[in-house]
Amino acid sequence: MTLNRLRHPWISPVSAVALALFAGLGWIAQSAASTKPPVTPVTFNKDIAPILFKSCTECHRPGEAAPFSLMSYKDARPWAKSIREQVVSRQMPPWHADPHVGAWANDRRLSQTEIEKIAAWADSGAPEGKAKDLPPAPQFVEGWRIGKPDLVLTMPNEFTLDASGPDEYQNFEIPLNFTEDRYVLKAEARPGNRKIVHHIIAYIVPPPPKSDRPKPSPEELAKLRAEAEKEAIFYQEGFLQRVKTDAPIYDDGCVTKSGGIGFKRDGSGQEAVLTALAGFAPGSSGDLFETGIGIKVPAGSKIRLEVHYSKVAGAVEKDRSSVGVIFAKELPKQLAVTRGIGNTYFQIPPGAAHHRVTGCWTAQEDIHLHSLTPHMHYRGAAMEYKVFYPDGRTEVLLNVPNYSFAWQTTYVPQRPLAIPKGTKFLVTGDFDNSAKNRFNPDPTKAVRFGQPTYDEMMIGFINYTVDGQPVKPVTTAVSSIGH
Repeated sequence: MTLNRLRHPWISPVSAVALALFAGLGWIAQSAASTKPPVTPVTFNKDIAPILFKSCTECHRPGEAAPFSLMSYKDARPWAKSIREQVVSRQMPPWHADPHVGAWANDRRLSQTEIEKIAAWADSGAPEGKAKDLPPAPQFVEGWRIGKPDLVLTMPNEFTLDASGPDEYQNFEIPLNFTEDRYVLKAEARPGNRKIVHHIIAYIVPPPPKSDRPKPSPEELAKLRAEAEKEAIFYQEGFLQRVKTDAPIYDDGCVTKSGGIGFKRDGSGQEAVLTALAGFAPGSSGDLFETGIGIKVPAGSKIRLEVHYSKVAGAVEKDRSSVGVIFAKELPKQLAVTRGIGNTYFQIPPGAAHHRVTGCWTAQEDIHLHSLTPHMHYRGAAMEYKVFYPDGRTEVLLNVPNYSFAWQTTYVPQRPLAIPKGTKFLVTGDFDNSAKNRFNPDPTKAVRFGQPTYDEMMIGFINYTVDGQPVKPVTTAVSSIGH
């Protein structure tokens, strides 16, 4: 099996950090855009504003990461030629999935008619049109895609990042002081300083389970740590976790005990299930769940923000990032689960233009998939999610033939996908470590899994619910869950 890989229409990571994590315009697999102007004159107010308001202003507005606003004619007019170029080439809005595979609720691609209107408008001098034709501008809650949060969780203190040195991963804990279980319906991670925040993952850290076992002595702890260090494929380099150079290599993670996501030399590791609340990455949007689906935050939990910082040469920068949440107003029917399917054991040879890496996982219960999120770094070129059903059928759920590190899209099916127990997932990543990849940090080096962006990752995240597992009521009244 080979991935259906296309040429890279790379987008600048700087401008793309509108990843949050994201809404834009698609390049994908349609015939070259015709720029033949329609008979009726095209104006901004009547024809272009509705398109921009629907497909662009989620990112292209004040306070977001896009480099300019498109909320008004005055904002858009200076960029008319650039807008035309990006739309006709289908680089904007960004959408990297194969249009022949799957149907997506958040498909950003513009129609051929919309593209022709934008091209005609720019070619005719970008006229404004009549004021009466201008539709109302979309209303946004300043700073938040999910709407006004019920609660904003902010790093306790401002963090200062040095001007030089490698990337840093920092963890910040935020106490919640919840005395009862709560359920989150929507959550969004927001970087305080987009110049340096590459991504954020907000984890739920539940209270430790009660145990009558005696605590190990310092000597016993030291022995356990030494044994774990010897077995681990990872090591700590400053603020970063990287794979040891002598760790075993399995480009096909499916042959390992863990299916690829492991941390021990024998190929085993813990389940790659995350107690994640929200995430931010270049091109991402707020995490949205269907009505009746929530995330449980147990009483006594803390929130841990894992923040990946990329340094700005010659400049000391500060950051204080946040997470906004909206609570379910009634007990949700199901809980969301996030899992990573991928590989931590691979090695990409120097100069390899097409290097294949796989990871596997088999569903142990009947589930419904709600979203899929490919994740790789600069050498990531393509990713495919394929499933093998118990009855012998196979199906490609998602094919991203032109993965972009700058726009890490979460793909949301139009309807949740039913996955029966026993279905095997195969996630395949294709990497370009050649000199032709202009974003490649160093094509002369072999590359392994690691946290810094000059290392690589290969993880296909899935978000799902388990069938037939209703949420159990908490001891307190449902009406107390919320604000």
